[in-house]
Amino acid sequence: MMLTRRYNQGAIRIRDIAYEESLPEKFLELILLELKNARIVESVRGAKGGYALRRPPSEIRLSEIIRLIDGPLAPFGDADQLRSLITHDADHRVLYQVFLDVRDAAVKILDNTTLADLMNKTPGGSKQRGSKKKKGESSVLPLMVHAGGKEGHD
Repeated sequence: MMLTRRYNQGAIRIRDIAYEESLPEKFLELILLELKNARIVESVRGAKGGYALRRPPSEIRLSEIIRLIDGPLAPFGDADQLRSLITHDADHRVLYQVFLDVRDAAVKILDNTTLADLMNKTPGGSKQRGSKKKKGESSVLPLMVHAGGKEGHD
């Protein structure tokens, strides 16, 4: 979120991001490396080096970041797997359809939410008006990094 808040203000050092967002530096390095490889952020070397967003926050969808870091968007399995279960498991078809509907709703929300949108909303979803983050309050979404979490599709 710090890269979004400081978009167009130059690169930010990992140490500063980690401190501001209350994250371990090593953990942050892994995430930033994945974001760099996906061309979402860029790294700048030197005394004024660090990381910055490559694109405007309004062009970076939350779904893109979550898929990159966490794999499929829903905890119920990927969409193809759910569709197969709906087709082949008559006894549980209705349950799998609910899971697919939940997955599709999550995808719609995440595909239509950009980093810029996050800066303009309060936790309840309404627009934010000039409120600042309280000291010690983290603005990072709790993303899980799973080993092999990129298997499957949404």
